[in-house]
Amino acid sequence: MKKNRVTMQDVAKRLGITKMTVSRFLNKPSSVAAATATKIQNAVNELGFVPSRVPAMLAQDSSKALGVVIPSFSNMVFADMIQGIEDAARAQDFSVLIAHSGYSQPLEERLIADLLSYQVDGLILTEPEHSELTCRRIKAMAVPCVETMSIPSAPLQHAIGLNHRSVMRHCTKALLDSGRLQPVYFGVRLDIRTMQRQQGYEDAMREYGLTPCVLDSEERSNFTLASKLMQECLIRYPHADAILTTNDDIAVGAMLACQSRGIKIPDDIAILGYNGLNIGSATIPMLCSIGTPRYEIGRQAVALLLQNLQEHDMPSQNIILPYSITAGHSVTPAELQNLQQSAQLYAKSLANPTK
Repeated sequence: MKKNRVTMQDVAKRLGITKMTVSRFLNKPSSVAAATATKIQNAVNELGFVPSRVPAMLAQDSSKALGVVIPSFSNMVFADMIQGIEDAARAQDFSVLIAHSGYSQPLEERLIADLLSYQVDGLILTEPEHSELTCRRIKAMAVPCVETMSIPSAPLQHAIGLNHRSVMRHCTKALLDSGRLQPVYFGVRLDIRTMQRQQGYEDAMREYGLTPCVLDSEERSNFTLASKLMQECLIRYPHADAILTTNDDIAVGAMLACQSRGIKIPDDIAILGYNGLNIGSATIPMLCSIGTPRYEIGRQAVALLLQNLQEHDMPSQNIILPYSITAGHSVTPAELQNLQQSAQLYAKSLANPTK
């Protein structure tokens, strides 16, 4: 037989009080006497009772919850962003509902519909493109929405993230200015952000009158794939002297492949990662990487949503954040200095866009 769920009436019955008193406590603990509140909380804990938020949602037209859709749980890039979201939301007494789309637009469409059905007060999305139905639903339900990690070409409402194309262009130029002659770009999965980074690399190469050297794979990012790309690179581009990668996994894999072949890093080949994940600090030499402000993206996304909930006629905002360069040794000291100076100049240009 199906076991009955513990109800508010069960809590009231255990304490010999009215259901209304329990309800008042759950909605506003300070509305009942301190001693009674303690007894109710103890009974709630002992019975394992979890109050339903549905009645409150229906009555208040607010769930005090934010919906988040990420494409991957295995990709550590999203962990810091989620932490920023949760910290900012918790500080304002909001809950966070997280859904996983697996880089599938049809699945994202279904997940967003589910979150909207729970009457979330706002949405935080991490992919820059969505189905037509998803866009229509978000508009029809009048739910504030922030797209993160990058700035879509046509944002739904608000967007906060990096201009990945511009970031990679600046970093490629910094390596070229340092004397590297044939940088090669490694791209995997070939999602939109990977391709934006590749475009930035290609922009810089052509700006310097050089032919872009690109090795792409639609496979999921992993160290083994990076080793294969490095092997192919040494065959196709024997004069390669720098590797720019779409993420740190590929950068670390490329480093390991070089070391197994006796290639010196950074003397023979410089390697630059992307995202600045913790794994880079554990490699020998320590990986130099493009640091992305993922925690800050999450924190500011929540701030935008909550501001939008207060200001219903709030205009759309696109916020481009600066990047940083981790102090690794997979590039030479001079190259590190050039990369960091380029990042600083880029940050100043964002802070003073008219100058």
